[in-house]
Amino acid sequence: MHNQPPKLSTEQKALNINLDEQKYGTIVEIGAGQEVARQFFSAGAAAGTIAKTSSAYDMQISDVIYGKTERYVSIERLRQMMDHEYGLLIERLVERRSRNTTYFCYAATVTAKSYKQTSECHGWVGIKLQMYPGAPASEINLHVRMMDETNKLQSEALGVLGVNLIYGAFYSALKPKALIEGLLDNLEPDRIEVDLIHFSGPYFEEVDNRLMNLHLVRSWCCRAVMFDADNSPVVPAEELRKKNTLVLRGSFRPPTKVHVDMMESALQQFIEVEGISRDNVTTMAEITMAELASDKEQGDQAFLNRVDLLTALGYNVLISDYLRFFRLRSWIRRYTQNTIGIVLSVLDFDQLFDPRYYEGLEGGILEAMGKLFSDNTHVYVYPAMVDDKLISLDNVEVAAGLTYLLKHLIANNAMVAARHFNEEHLKIMPSEVLKQISANTPGWEENVPDKVAERIKSRYMSGPEKK
Repeated sequence: MHNQPPKLSTEQKALNINLDEQKYGTIVEIGAGQEVARQFFSAGAAAGTIAKTSSAYDMQISDVIYGKTERYVSIERLRQMMDHEYGLLIERLVERRSRNTTYFCYAATVTAKSYKQTSECHGWVGIKLQMYPGAPASEINLHVRMMDETNKLQSEALGVLGVNLIYGAFYSALKPKALIEGLLDNLEPDRIEVDLIHFSGPYFEEVDNRLMNLHLVRSWCCRAVMFDADNSPVVPAEELRKKNTLVLRGSFRPPTKVHVDMMESALQQFIEVEGISRDNVTTMAEITMAELASDKEQGDQAFLNRVDLLTALGYNVLISDYLRFFRLRSWIRRYTQNTIGIVLSVLDFDQLFDPRYYEGLEGGILEAMGKLFSDNTHVYVYPAMVDDKLISLDNVEVAAGLTYLLKHLIANNAMVAARHFNEEHLKIMPSEVLKQISANTPGWEENVPDKVAERIKSRYMSGPEKK
């Protein structure tokens, strides 16, 4: 086994860039001081790297420089900042500096902790740069959440992140996964979370941003990433804010008519709750990292195929590393105070009501259930056919010591039996359908939604997990 080279400190990264005579650019930061610029100045020799630093905190001045925008902490404002400052660099310096110069602009617009700030501390950071002298510019943009308790700590963490991004953009661009793995170098866990990354421009034409966002979870930059129904990575906070959320966990190999029945059944009952309408519900199909890890032999293509099939059904897709249901619920509650619905099969009770599943929790299964149903959360339980017998919430059996816990949850409307289901579809087993697709057994199409069948036939001729 080869020894890994030691990680460079933040100061070493900044100094290496400062000593590289080809790198030259602008750093503009709004919302948390000028911590990235400070890192480069503190490292020494910054005159060789920094053309200008700027911090247009006043909104009117910012608008005059960069143009109007609806939101000051947004990807739109970030791009306005980068486009403006990068354009000035090229306009003013390209004829004066060495032709070997590679130009860049780092920008950040964030809302950090302050005396008046009570909402989420988050922001957008990005870099627009040439990957070699004279090249057209490419971009790497991130959405970040800051978890430190003070403005000072949040600012310092952003400074480290910014140096990591600039360093990675210049020295790891050929290996974007390595760039991601270095984003949180020299930062303690749980200080900053990167929940979206986007590569764009001619240098990154071959980069699949869905895979890069999946790698954010794999490399512990965040605990979950989200894709909208258009198959694009999105910021969870923007998709879930003030929305009622209905989530179905599964492996979806492939999505079958049972999955659609489960979601539609729960949705019909979900919108019966006061104040909920279809227009104000975000439906998500969630896949855990543990499920993806169990499918390692299929690789990234299997992941992309599953996202394709689920978004074709109009669902948002969530990839998380939350094995326990109450962790998933806590993650959703971070972004919305509205009603949460979790859809599961009665077959999941083998895990949900297994005390061993909660080893390590001081309060065991009682603590877990308390956190799962702490406020405005309902679990919709879909029936299953077991040995030709219909098992539902009404007749499911749990361990003797947990019978009254189940009755309590049902009596308080925390667990709700699915009233709408197609008993014929209960016979569909996704694992068997996958085997039929792989073997091209006639009739498999009858077990999946039409859109899924069409997508499988047109894109994955040898099956959704084979290409």
